Amino acid sequence: MDLKLLAILAATTALATPAGYVAGEQRDDGGFGDPQLTAWATLGLAASGAEPERLARAAAYLAREEPREQTEVALHAMARTVAGDRPDGLFARLRAHRPGKLLNATIWTILALRQAGEPAPQALVDSLRLAQRSSGGWSWHASAAPDTNDTAAAVQALRAAGVRGRPIDRAVAFLRRHQSSDGGFELTEGRGSDAQSTAWAIQALLAAGRQPGKAAYRYLARLRRPDGSYRYSARYATTPLWVTAQVLPALARKPFPLR
Repeated sequence: MDLKLLAILAATTALATPAGYVAGEQRDDGGFGDPQLTAWATLGLAASGAEPERLARAAAYLAREEPREQTEVALHAMARTVAGDRPDGLFARLRAHRPGKLLNATIWTILALRQAGEPAPQALVDSLRLAQRSSGGWSWHASAAPDTNDTAAAVQALRAAGVRGRPIDRAVAFLRRHQSSDGGFELTEGRGSDAQSTAWAIQALLAAGRQPGKAAYRYLARLRRPDGSYRYSARYATTPLWVTAQVLPALARKPFPLR
């Protein structure tokens, strides 16, 4: 077998991994299609141990974008931080954030600050604890119903802020109640398992010091496609880049903030 064919086979094999699939979607400008996808891809690749040069190109792309919403500011800051950048302007906006009805913004502000090694503002931590519902879960907005994704993110934020005990135990119980017989986790009751909700639950359970269990990983394995990407669910194969990027930290067994 000639050397050129060997090189092609080696490249194909590399791209067939989940991280290889995501890396293969990076464009010449360093991004992955849009700022949000680029941030998620950067976090996923960082969790997988991607080469610094690839992460730096993604960070440079994000540096050319100006996020508006608070959650976007936090996501950009996290992604650029794991890539070795220090977006001081974004962190000034994060430190100035005050808790409100958009719980998602509070969650991600805490995670972004902790990713950078900064303390979580006590006002944000307290407000997030108070926003936990009687079911043990959290929602993206104070007026919305709790779901597993926001609950999982809240667990990671609170654990990153040093919170232990009953709030975490109640959240874990909420997540466990949303694990289906197929091993996966669903976003809300009756919706059915999906890859992203399962990955988020795995990260939260790891952050809480609990074992996710083999069934959750087996569920994800059944959704993996030959090119390394992940289906959203057994029924749908939508947004493979976004789905796969969010699955990567769970596969690496790394909750947020990444260490």
